[in-house]
Amino acid sequence: MKKQIGFGSLCVQSPEEKRYTNPHQLPIYATSSFAFDSIEQGMDIFLGKQPGHIYSRFGNPTIDVVAEKVAQLEAHDSGLKCSGLLTSSGMSAISTLLLGLLKSGDGILTQGNLYGGTTALFRDVLQPLQINCFTTGLENLNEVESILRKQGNIRLLYYETPANPTLDCFDMAALAELGHKYNCSVVADNTFATPYLQQPLKHGADFVIHSTTKYLNGHGNSTAGAIVGRDKDLMGKAVLPKLKLLGTNCNSWDAWLLHNGLKTLEIRMERHCQNARKLAKWLEKHPEVEKVNYPGLETHPSHPVAKKQMKDFGGMLSFELKGGLEAGKRFMNRLRFCTLTPTLGDVDTLVLHPASMSHVSVPREARLQYGITDGLVRISTGIENIEDIIADVEQAIGSE
Repeated sequence: MKKQIGFGSLCVQSPEEKRYTNPHQLPIYATSSFAFDSIEQGMDIFLGKQPGHIYSRFGNPTIDVVAEKVAQLEAHDSGLKCSGLLTSSGMSAISTLLLGLLKSGDGILTQGNLYGGTTALFRDVLQPLQINCFTTGLENLNEVESILRKQGNIRLLYYETPANPTLDCFDMAALAELGHKYNCSVVADNTFATPYLQQPLKHGADFVIHSTTKYLNGHGNSTAGAIVGRDKDLMGKAVLPKLKLLGTNCNSWDAWLLHNGLKTLEIRMERHCQNARKLAKWLEKHPEVEKVNYPGLETHPSHPVAKKQMKDFGGMLSFELKGGLEAGKRFMNRLRFCTLTPTLGDVDTLVLHPASMSHVSVPREARLQYGITDGLVRISTGIENIEDIIADVEQAIGSE
């Protein structure tokens, strides 16, 4: 007869799992490690001879399912068999991928109107590692090719389209063709557009990254990032080891929240786009507005390329009031319905001042060169009733 274990041991031990039917929702695997049936099984999993989980920094069933889902969305209807990884944030997605692809002496070519955190990463983390960054206007393909030809050490072409916060769009297929011509990996930050609006892999990009904190989650309740690559072997051999060693992995809770958000991505993006288009057209006619940046407007320089490669034009826009910085500050302090906060992509309307928030680490002269002026206001248009959004923007602009 088997001896009954003690009360304290019973408290500690996990009960035997009895599952007779499958859960309707994805379970949260809140475990740091996984148990092996035998030492032989553990050895085989460690050596990669059989599939299995070891430690949640290396992988976790909840995280793996959601990473695969993001990869499928980016590759949807393309025939590509892509690989996905989830990280702890958008910034960790960028740093993990680039440290996996680049070595000392390599270079990056990117745009000047880039998210401020990415700019700071290139300058403050990669440059001290002798990985240098070159910037240019990526809409000028002749200049892009000239730099790639002259700088023989550039091994990665990195872009955001639409760009944060000027909403400039770039020809993804042309950039991929040039990048590959000069032996570069091509990386697209698809956070603003999401795979619902555009799929950079279809246009030749090798990798796509996301801050899933934004539109993919959509509800502002988790922080995570994603890396999707078209080359599964390269993802497994170059990128995954860096994720494991740097500890930039996602956790099961944030992965689960992302999974829930993804369920409504299509319908949310449809409403985001609809509202942003109406708000942009309203702002364009306002006498106190100097300029509106929205690729859905025919007046925006990037409208033709955006129309060619996007299903719709997204929920992001930026604008400048005629009164410059002071008018912009007054506008933001008067908001009552919209929220002043340094994020984007949530279901509610969010407003940010790039010069003092998202791009505060970028030198002023560099910001101004690429249209990120002191008075620029960025709006992440939510899915509320558009009449309420416009009413708040109208009263905030005011006439004082």
